[in-house]
Amino acid sequence: MIYLRYAPDIERPVPDEQGTIDGIIQGMIQQSQMVEKREHHAVRASHAKSSACVMGDLIIPEGLPPELAQGLFARPGTHKVAVRFAQGPGETLGDRVSTHRGMSIKVFDVPGEKLPGHAVDTQDFVLATGTTFPSGTAAGFLRDGTVIGKSTGLPEGVKSAVSSTARNLNKVLHAFGTESAMADFFGHPFSHPLADSYFSQAPMRFGDYVAKLGAVPAAAAQRTLSEWRLDPNQDEDGFRHATVDFFRDNDVVFELKAQLWADAEKQPIEDASVDWPVSVSPYRTVATMRLTRQDACSPKRVRYFDEVMTFRPAHSLAAHRPLGSVMRARLQVYQALSDFRHGQNGVAAEDTLAAESIPA
Repeated sequence: MIYLRYAPDIERPVPDEQGTIDGIIQGMIQQSQMVEKREHHAVRASHAKSSACVMGDLIIPEGLPPELAQGLFARPGTHKVAVRFAQGPGETLGDRVSTHRGMSIKVFDVPGEKLPGHAVDTQDFVLATGTTFPSGTAAGFLRDGTVIGKSTGLPEGVKSAVSSTARNLNKVLHAFGTESAMADFFGHPFSHPLADSYFSQAPMRFGDYVAKLGAVPAAAAQRTLSEWRLDPNQDEDGFRHATVDFFRDNDVVFELKAQLWADAEKQPIEDASVDWPVSVSPYRTVATMRLTRQDACSPKRVRYFDEVMTFRPAHSLAAHRPLGSVMRARLQVYQALSDFRHGQNGVAAEDTLAAESIPA
């Protein structure tokens, strides 16, 4: 198979994209202010409620083919990682509001040229359930963010009803052989966080190439969770409890996979709402992430992950520069929202230098 090469001109920003990004920042800070007023504490503007904060290893194998042995994955070896699993909303809701989930990975001891402003030898990958980002572009992000912002002040029961409606819509669509990424965004199944797969949704540079990334459950014990479903009427913190219980007795393994860019029409760079067909380019394993059994909710560690640590697409090697409209927005939006959150809470943000800096 012939894969397309990265070049700076594959990105095509629209006129006044910066104005759109400024609008996203303004709108999301307003949402964060509303949540802070209600919760008396500033939380992440998305993925506020963690379900596990864990440490582990990323193992890059020998013998990757040249098109996969790129950037971070160019050299075999083992890197320490910090991984945060979290629920989607930018507020600490009960788990009956089951929306998309996130997995944020910080890889340590990563030398090489970094993006401007990133001076630490780390590489962050910010992933979420779903292979696409429903808004597609920064302009769509601004439009959809406005809708979400208007719902921030609604009672939790109303949000639960919206989530249920979206989830039921996807059940009907699934019966007809299709699903809605937007419906899943608002109404994800009550599945186990460690049984879900997570994706970059938008593309990034992959050394000489371009790719989307995915993290797929790989341990046999995790596969037994595929039919697990939370009863939110029994436990509104059930995702955290289920994840912590599983980590207490089991190792957790994800395979990190790259889907390389091979067709400019079927795999657009600028519209993250378009699913890249696996028939054109399959996801191929580039590393294994092993998270050994541990206390996944240690109070000191959770506080550090949730209050101090930052995960951003901008924490990146130049070889993995985020690409496309949504990613260009994220490069600025994550920084602005982190500055707001840490400033309001009086906590100094850290781009953590080493795994040893993280409390046990």
